[in-house]
Amino acid sequence: MRNKVVIIGCGNVGMSYAYALLNQKTSVNELVLIDLNMERVKGEVMDLNHCLAFAPSKIDIKDGTYEDCKDADIVVIAAGANQNPGETRMDLINKNSKIFKSIVESVMNNNFNGIFLVATNPLDVMTYLTWKYSGLPAHKIIGSGTSLDTARLRYLIGDKLKINPKNVHAYVIGEHGDSEFVPWSNASIGLQNIHDFLDEGELEKIYVDVRDAAYDIINRKGATCYGIGMCLVRITNAILGDENTILTVSSYEPNNGIFVGGPTILNRQGTRERVYVKLNEEETRKLTNSIEVIKEAIRNVTE
Repeated sequence: MRNKVVIIGCGNVGMSYAYALLNQKTSVNELVLIDLNMERVKGEVMDLNHCLAFAPSKIDIKDGTYEDCKDADIVVIAAGANQNPGETRMDLINKNSKIFKSIVESVMNNNFNGIFLVATNPLDVMTYLTWKYSGLPAHKIIGSGTSLDTARLRYLIGDKLKINPKNVHAYVIGEHGDSEFVPWSNASIGLQNIHDFLDEGELEKIYVDVRDAAYDIINRKGATCYGIGMCLVRITNAILGDENTILTVSSYEPNNGIFVGGPTILNRQGTRERVYVKLNEEETRKLTNSIEVIKEAIRNVTE
């Protein structure tokens, strides 16, 4: 089966995704890079192709144009302005909404009918705009959502308890941004409730460290890229492998008409369905607040 992925935007995030994809066993067998700086892209393609002798999968890697989207299974959008020190993700909204309109229309003008995977901030708003600009059904539009935040959460808990992060069962949900939160009432280590391991103060510190991780990394090195690159590969493999895997992506929430991060079943069709976890009163309030933050941002950019 032909599994073709097109990356639009070959900066830090796009290329971290491409490199992570090359280093993992994957069913992707064709990878096309598109960027405004085509000379740089040609150099990136050369560099990636020189890895193939030691890569676990054979991938045909090339530079391309929007015409390459016509038969792509997944188009990954990693283009847009970067978050600078002192900026929130929402500060990028006006710059990136204009960029996205041009990108999505260019993709759709080439009869694309695959799945959009969005990695540009403000993530949930850009995912919503991709849906609106493309006219595709909502199940074909996926944002990376809080998958990276969840990975950070599991790492920090695992590091604190000296436990493999894969045995930490906890999610970050809501906006990929300052209003995200952890429903601790659903978190466990193996099958044991997390409150048996960590007290409220420790849980709060971990949450704050997760929420503010991007700011800390950007202040230190200017950008975050490796973590999101790995998350995009995990989402890609879940889709192309028809895994019916649950990941915390930004998917369509029909009760509110927006895209927001939450546990979602992914397969070859895109999103199969959202998984609604039972929240306590405080967590319900936090989710409502996060949804309102996204709605307000959408209103500001579409009115």
